[in-house]
Amino acid sequence: MANETLQVPTMADMMARGETPEILFWVGCSGSFDDRAKKITRAIVRILNHVGMKFAVLGTEESCTGDPAKRAGNEFLFQMQAMTNISVLNGYDVKKIVTGCPHCFNTLKNEYPELGGKYEVIHHTQLVQELIDSGKLKVEGGEFKGKKITYHDPCYLGRANDVYEAPREVIKKLDVALAEMKRSRQNGLCCGAGGAQMFKEAEKGNKEVNVERTEDALETNPDVIAVGCPFCMTMMTDGVKHFNKEQQIKVMDVAEMIAQANDL
Repeated sequence: MANETLQVPTMADMMARGETPEILFWVGCSGSFDDRAKKITRAIVRILNHVGMKFAVLGTEESCTGDPAKRAGNEFLFQMQAMTNISVLNGYDVKKIVTGCPHCFNTLKNEYPELGGKYEVIHHTQLVQELIDSGKLKVEGGEFKGKKITYHDPCYLGRANDVYEAPREVIKKLDVALAEMKRSRQNGLCCGAGGAQMFKEAEKGNKEVNVERTEDALETNPDVIAVGCPFCMTMMTDGVKHFNKEQQIKVMDVAEMIAQANDL
């Protein structure tokens, strides 16, 4: 599992060799720069390497999708960032994209088409489910077997795009007990980071949103809180720390759980 064994070709490298990847892995700002989210990125790459999927990243040519700018109300900045990315993606004739972040997923899938960026976009949990269903990825429970897992639905994956089953199906393959929070699926509660709230101080109130959401998770008495979004990862991890439960309860991305259980 040493980092140096990871094979991560860039689109520029691949094109120079006259090759075309099956899929472009859109890493995203969190997956590129946030130390905790980088572990999710590495887990996704380990899975892609393990199944022998031909993929590439944009590397330094990748810029923020513009999601935080748009949610914060700066439509002009969003369109500038989007147009820059679209010109790069279209220049490489990209057809299919997988993301590690629901915010990138939603923006690329639903907001780039009207600006000229039309791609098939999937979330990494959907890709992992496809790989398992097609028999390319064999999954065992490993250290998670028999553990109690609760899954937090990211807003931009669940309610915004109706992706509820893929992450749950993947988690169930680990031979675990999946415990649903009282607010889940269509009734899921935001972790508190969406709408660019991640990047500003909280407004006046008597409780942080992530604390409220972590209470929902703790009610299920889980061994692991599973997430599918780097923003949710930050908020739920902070929530677990707020309750001094970080020794007992892990917060992990679905891809990390698959990679760890199967020693990838």
